Amino acid sequence: MPKKSRRAKEKRRSRSAVEIRRETSRTPEQVVAEHQSPTRVSPELQSLASRYQYLLPELRHIGILAGAIIVILVVLSFILD
Repeated sequence: MPKKSRRAKEKRRSRSAVEIRRETSRTPEQVVAEHQSPTRVSPELQSLASRYQYLLPELRHIGILAGAIIVILVVLSFILD
């Protein structure tokens, strides 16, 4: 069974490219946004949020301590060099 010729593939490709150009050259239509009601958070997520409410402040403290230690090590490397 012979393979499809390259010429046939080119015709299909060029035809689809022309159609794409036509679609993009059209003037854009005005889209009206619909009002969406605020989504409710499931009770499971609320319980997880209340369970881990301490996590963000703890991570902030860890980051501050790590930054301070790195600064101290850099300063010591310059002093003891």
